[in-house]
Amino acid sequence: MTKAKTATAVKTGAKQVEEAVANGKETVAKAVAATKEQVEKASDATLKGYDEFASVNKENMDAFVEATNVFSKGVEELGKAYFAFAQSAMEASVEASKSLMAAKTVTEVVDLQVDLVRANVDNAVAEGNKLSEMAYKLTNETFQPLQDRFNANMEKAMKPAA
Repeated sequence: MTKAKTATAVKTGAKQVEEAVANGKETVAKAVAATKEQVEKASDATLKGYDEFASVNKENMDAFVEATNVFSKGVEELGKAYFAFAQSAMEASVEASKSLMAAKTVTEVVDLQVDLVRANVDNAVAEGNKLSEMAYKLTNETFQPLQDRFNANMEKAMKPAA
């Protein structure tokens, strides 16, 4: 081979190597850019998922605190109603005792005793119903914030991921 053909072959080979290196650099640059884009998307999705989790957790805790407050107030009201009933029953017993002491005949004592028993039973049934209704209402009001959060969480869970 002549020097000219050798020089041409070297130039052609060098050109091919330079083109291959340039194509390799371009391919690597594209791969790095695509990887960077995927990492950014994954990071954004992860951060968004964490933000949603934190938000849901805060809402759940707020519902629990609200339910606890409702329960505490309701128990306080139930306690007041019970002690008001106990106090009125005690006052009625004192009055009944005074009436029984003032009775002059056995028949009058028996009549007063029958009236006292009837009044006490009627009052106990009425107060028992009142306390039961209060407890039922308290149960419903206590669980309402928790039920609302459960429903909201189920809606989010059933919603297809976007």
